[in-house]
Amino acid sequence: MRRAAVLLAVLAGCGGGGERVIVGSKNFTEQRILGELLAQTVESVGLRAERRLDLGGTFVCDAAIRAGQIDMYVEYTGTALTAVLKERPESDPERVLARVLEAYATAGLVWTAPLGFDNTFVLVIRSEDAAHIRTISEAVPVAREWRAAFGYEFKERADGYPGLERLYGLRFKEIRIMDLGLLYRALIDHQADLVAGNATDAQIEHLHLAVLADDKHYFPPYQAAPVVRRATLERYPALAAAVDRLGGRLPAETMRRLNYAVDGEHRDPASVVREFRAGTGL
Repeated sequence: MRRAAVLLAVLAGCGGGGERVIVGSKNFTEQRILGELLAQTVESVGLRAERRLDLGGTFVCDAAIRAGQIDMYVEYTGTALTAVLKERPESDPERVLARVLEAYATAGLVWTAPLGFDNTFVLVIRSEDAAHIRTISEAVPVAREWRAAFGYEFKERADGYPGLERLYGLRFKEIRIMDLGLLYRALIDHQADLVAGNATDAQIEHLHLAVLADDKHYFPPYQAAPVVRRATLERYPALAAAVDRLGGRLPAETMRRLNYAVDGEHRDPASVVREFRAGTGL
């Protein structure tokens, strides 16, 4: 929280007038891409976008938009519910979205339409194993012969493996705890048969891996959506319409490709976003 206060002080010192919209983002690849997407959307309606990307974590961005130091950034519904609002996890995406929309509205903040992907936990297997196993329930009978690889956090946290095991009866021959950066390589090298990742991890698309459907809807929803100051949307109606057009345009597989273009191919996020927007007619 001290870091958030320091950054807010710096942001406050960067003020000024003009027809500009200030776009923020958190400090990881996906967020930089999404921040750039919002900035180019601002520019598409003739406004000036001021980029304050890579600000920090959730609390920094949340504090900045509530203080009016940024106008918009992309947040995740589950993060807003549990980290910002300090409420218990909820598995129903519509209820979570409705709750955060209601709570943020009291602070003059608008959750616009979700972008189309849910960056929640996922269980990932090799594509050759996915011919007859498409859901977590279908994996249960064979999992006792599988080796699983998890990060420490997923193995221990309440919305990770412990609850997953209780709900599905999912048990493995062996569970290995690994650094997150090693999980997918372990899967490809047959050192593991299943790993726990996140829905938009670039490696899933690049390595042609398969995601098991969470058929009992265990994992909490983390739908990504732009959060915008209501005053900004009211001031610039054309911007409100342009942001609304982003709704549903980014399914998880597309977000994975964009993440890989930046992380795996080392491309500039701005050019990746321009290419995406041109290809989708935005």
